[in-house]
Amino acid sequence: MFNKQTRARGLMAVAAVGVAGLALSACTTSGDTPGASGSGGGESVTVAVTNALTSLNSATPDTNLNTNGMAEYISGSNGGLGTFYQLGSDYSIVHDETNVSYELVSDDPLTVQYSINDGAVWSDGEPITTTDLLLTWAITSGYYDDVTIDPESGEPTSGTQYFQLAGSTAGLDTTSYPEIDEDAGTMTITYSEPYVDWELAGMLSKPAHAMAEIAGVSLEDVQTALANETRGDPANPAEPDATLLALGEAWLTGYNITEMPTDENVVVGAGPYILSDFTADDGGSAVFSLNENWAGDAPAFDTVIMSFIGDTTAQVSALRNGEVDLIAPTSITADTTQALDEAGLEVDLGDALSYDHVDLSFDSPVFSNRDYREAFLLTIPRQQILDSIITPINPEAEVLNSQLFVSSQPQYADAVAANGYAENYGDVDIARAQELLAGATPEITILYNTANPNRVDTFQLIQQSAQQAGFIVNDGGSPDWSSLLGGGGYDVSIFGWISAGAGYAGLPQIWQTGGGGNYNAYSNPEVDSLVDQTQVIIDDTEAIDELQIQIDTLTQSDAYGLPLFQTPGLTAGNGRVGGVGDFFGGQTGIFYNVLDWTLED
Repeated sequence: MFNKQTRARGLMAVAAVGVAGLALSACTTSGDTPGASGSGGGESVTVAVTNALTSLNSATPDTNLNTNGMAEYISGSNGGLGTFYQLGSDYSIVHDETNVSYELVSDDPLTVQYSINDGAVWSDGEPITTTDLLLTWAITSGYYDDVTIDPESGEPTSGTQYFQLAGSTAGLDTTSYPEIDEDAGTMTITYSEPYVDWELAGMLSKPAHAMAEIAGVSLEDVQTALANETRGDPANPAEPDATLLALGEAWLTGYNITEMPTDENVVVGAGPYILSDFTADDGGSAVFSLNENWAGDAPAFDTVIMSFIGDTTAQVSALRNGEVDLIAPTSITADTTQALDEAGLEVDLGDALSYDHVDLSFDSPVFSNRDYREAFLLTIPRQQILDSIITPINPEAEVLNSQLFVSSQPQYADAVAANGYAENYGDVDIARAQELLAGATPEITILYNTANPNRVDTFQLIQQSAQQAGFIVNDGGSPDWSSLLGGGGYDVSIFGWISAGAGYAGLPQIWQTGGGGNYNAYSNPEVDSLVDQTQVIIDDTEAIDELQIQIDTLTQSDAYGLPLFQTPGLTAGNGRVGGVGDFFGGQTGIFYNVLDWTLED
């Protein structure tokens, strides 16, 4: 799934787009028996992160932010540590058997069995059960939904959708009701069609007993609701299930936080750390303490502190002054690297699996007109934006000309050769934009993150250029930009997608009608069909790449928006923390190998 980035979605949004050829290996940091609980070094490590934590559930449309995902990762929920799999430094899938395991039982039909280790428990000491697995399946498959979505507006017209997802139910929506063996601690799901990302469908999200408390229902109510084997039927919507509705609301809002939760159920996870203190907003922090019931190898640090520092220069100063041990800013400039070098700090530069882009809202009164969309895109000074922001860091950087691949990926060249972005939008063409406007002076509002200097620069350059063609450009920037995405009130958005690094879940998330990350109401039936095709192909990455290139080409033909540049990234430290490894460009960022960190003398 891709995460939004203020930074940056999966590029996930959504889970990664266009990364294929995944290798499989065993996890070296897990075990079937409890590890040395509480036997870390007693030390703490402080990491500066750009965005403040807003939720302990990053899988809803409103909370799909990178810091939220990082918090879930170290606390073990929604694909975090201790929950079926992680990604290695090369983005290969690494099975994590700390608490659970899974295996492919059959290729035809595609059948996967999920198993719970004997004695596996959540951080509050409650056992991990098949009800937890079943709840995750119900959330991610949409099995009980009987909603009908208007293909034009993306809005529901009848029925009920119980769980709002940042991604989509693609793939898992073809599964039949699971086979549960409570005594053996297993859940087996069977797909009616192949599913490209079956190995990325982890089945341990939120603990059922804790989520029930948040929802104000009993665990027995949850078990009764999940015992219903009847699939939702949009053609014959049923009376909404009260328990599922309550769980859906808990999923959507129950994990959102503005202060340290008083309800301990909110922080329960299966990973090595749990949230123990929290102060919101820029300048605040989230403190994660060792989970005393963690079954894996004990980490070197008993406490991980995320310090919220939105300004990159302030992050560098904090590192230099010893206020933090590590930084991984999401927006860097040449001044950033120069300041780090001058301070003699350890720096690792790399390309993030993310890109900045400009999206046009298809439900905008202005941009429902294709000529106006094309006209606006012709005014975007992409080379000037690149030269202002990226070239000083990477003189070899080029304007990005694909919506589905970044320039460091091998499929990128073929995509650019086919999709038409370079040919049609390689240069600013004010005269052609004026022809398309035919004397009109459309008034538009652009949404962006005012706390990110790079986004501010991008907005100002676009505003100046678009006004030359006749657009009236209003400043819709906000430090709370992410909460405004998809809510209307603007015509253009500037932000970034960051990929998980593996899988194809980002395709339905972003490009399909009504997708959880489709914030600009884009809808093209041909794209919908192509996305559907990508989800049922297994072990044929070339075929998926070709379908993605076709999608890329259609987005250009539709004047969807413009990619700007692949985002450079870096990690830097003061030498106190070892084992951080090379720069990791996926969603979990610097925390991807937190269990490998060591305290240096």
